[in-house]
Amino acid sequence: MLAGLLLALMAGSLVSLQNIFNTKVNEHAGTWTTTTIVLGMGFLASFAIGLLIEGGQLFSISRMQPWYWFSGMIGVGVVISLVQGIRLLGPTYAISIVLTSQLVFALLWDSLGWFGLEQVPFTLKQLAGVLVIVAGVIVFKIGGGRAMQKAV
Repeated sequence: MLAGLLLALMAGSLVSLQNIFNTKVNEHAGTWTTTTIVLGMGFLASFAIGLLIEGGQLFSISRMQPWYWFSGMIGVGVVISLVQGIRLLGPTYAISIVLTSQLVFALLWDSLGWFGLEQVPFTLKQLAGVLVIVAGVIVFKIGGGRAMQKAV
């Protein structure tokens, strides 16, 4: 469990860092150029590391559902949406909305057992947790807006 927690924390910090870098690239290049660079570099890095670590097993993908091949296209939507969301809302507010959305949809897909997930019963505790996070985002935005108004 500790390893899972540490990896999740690392993923969160890396996603945050990547979003900052992506937004900076987008300031100097267009959205599609940014997306191409981000996903292209990701492909090259994962391909090279995969070959080093897994060798020929890298291409062993038997019994995979055909629709999972589209995850790369979903990645295009992720990068474009994040870059534009951060540009329009700022990093902290945009990411807080993204994380809340991820949690809501993960809860939905878990509860419905979609996409090959084991169905997890929906509970009031889960709903309360999501509502607390949504309320936190609202408080964060309202509080941030007031601080910015005072500064101006």
